[in-house]
Amino acid sequence: QVQLVESGGGLVQAGGSLRLSCAASGLTFSSYAMGWFRQAPGEEREFVAAITWLGRSTKYADSAKGRFTISRDDAKSTVYLQMNSLKSEDTAVYYCAASRDFSKGSYDYWGQGTQVTVSS
Repeated sequence: QVQLVESGGGLVQAGGSLRLSCAASGLTFSSYAMGWFRQAPGEEREFVAAITWLGRSTKYADSAKGRFTISRDDAKSTVYLQMNSLKSEDTAVYYCAASRDFSKGSYDYWGQGTQVTVSS
């Protein structure tokens, strides 16, 4: 069974940093593009960042660009999201997802999410 498990969330003050991790199992991790999404209270889920096969390229939402960095370690089947200069508007549940065909913009597997809360 495919499983994606996020960790690293928590409560931080504005301006602080967190590193989220997503450990994957049950799939050939290196064959998948990986992405991070988030959903704030009362809002729809939105794209945050993605990294393609072998880390050939990365993409970021405008809100994340310059502050967040996505990376992957295929030997550990893990994708990371380093978040710096956090703002209160970054508060959300963060989800990781795996995509077999990133060019289609679709994701096949999702984790259960980890809560990130940024206080003012």
